[in-house]
Amino acid sequence: MHKRALGAAAVTGVAALALSACGGSSPTTPSNTGAAGTSKATTSGTPETPSGTAAPVRDANVDLVIWTDADRSKAVQKYADQFAAENGVTVKVQISTDTRAQFKDATKVGKGPDVIVGAHDWLGELVQNSTVAPVNLSPDVAAKFLPSAIAATKFNGQSYGVPYAIENIGLMYNKDLVPNPPKTMDELVATGEKLVKEGKAKQVLSQFVSKVGNAYFAYPYLSAFPEGGIFATKSNGDYDPNKLIVNSAGSVKGGEELAKLGAAKVLSTNVDDTNQDALFDTKAAPFMISGPWSVAKAKDAGINYGIAPLPSLTGGGAMQPFLGVQMFYVSSKAKNAALAQEFVTNYIPRKDVQLALFEVGKRPPALKEAYDQVAATDPDVKAWYEAGLGGKPMPNIPAMNSVWGPFGQATADIIAGKAGAKERLDAAAKEIAANIAKG
Repeated sequence: MHKRALGAAAVTGVAALALSACGGSSPTTPSNTGAAGTSKATTSGTPETPSGTAAPVRDANVDLVIWTDADRSKAVQKYADQFAAENGVTVKVQISTDTRAQFKDATKVGKGPDVIVGAHDWLGELVQNSTVAPVNLSPDVAAKFLPSAIAATKFNGQSYGVPYAIENIGLMYNKDLVPNPPKTMDELVATGEKLVKEGKAKQVLSQFVSKVGNAYFAYPYLSAFPEGGIFATKSNGDYDPNKLIVNSAGSVKGGEELAKLGAAKVLSTNVDDTNQDALFDTKAAPFMISGPWSVAKAKDAGINYGIAPLPSLTGGGAMQPFLGVQMFYVSSKAKNAALAQEFVTNYIPRKDVQLALFEVGKRPPALKEAYDQVAATDPDVKAWYEAGLGGKPMPNIPAMNSVWGPFGQATADIIAGKAGAKERLDAAAKEIAANIAKG
């Protein structure tokens, strides 16, 4: 998965699965550190950049501190400046490179930021560690967002953030080689093998697998079958950490599909984040399963690409990807909770803010009005959104941290033919259950 999509804990278990962030820096001198309420209070005007691996250092004189990654820092800074000017307060934006871990540590000692920008799947862990506060988004404002985006901000029925983007994987295809996208995996394989035989391609499909596996990319194969997946869901739609289904009958069928594709050399553990894009961008593979983060490289390579939903699997249905939602959180120990809530609930839901953040990563905006505007002129955004229809938000429960490594490795072993699907998924289920029990 792309480096921004999951949290740091997931990266460790999935070996460069690809996700998000916070780092160290030397404190800069703000242009004005006046107290809240002074008419000339402002921000430093430039995001504070990290120069090492330590967490950003909070200036105790600043009213509102926001941690974000480097990509979004300029957009966040622009609106932080506006917020500071309109409210007569000081605001500092700090670039962090390991937000998930360092926010927890800094908050425990009262030196953390007031607001952070991060992935929704961090939520359960942040709530468990008592580091984030519920966000008071009014029902009428919440209704202005895409339902899947709002759903991802909730944990145990309580909302903890305001979303600004949605991302998911889909099927990218070379339109010069494949004018119309395949509807089924069987069709994809047949088309790809024909192109390889004709010398127009070197392999059928480029998909991140790696030697240690990639749970994010493997999950859709399980989701195509009834009751296939990772965790069952409760009656209210929440994931149930007590009902692991990675070795359910449906999941095993998905595993068998992975085994079949591995045996046919359609999927390979030799493909990972170091070469996945290159295989598609050099026309070695006519198909690639990836996300919005791969578009810029394809454009630079001059590929005439298309974007479509993931194909369906024989005996099952359409492969459904996880949805990743990016959002703004409020710290449970914010220096000025009311100020932090004001910024997150009244600024982030604005269309201009959502559009500015969209320009950074080109992910479909979470706000309906912003999405509709972008989708009307950007076919890629519309295609990515449609590729995610029917998908569920990635589990944001703490138990998910126990899944990434064991499940990813199991799928890699199945693809490599080292073990049968049922045998390997049974073993993974035992390992994951043991990890969850350890807490």
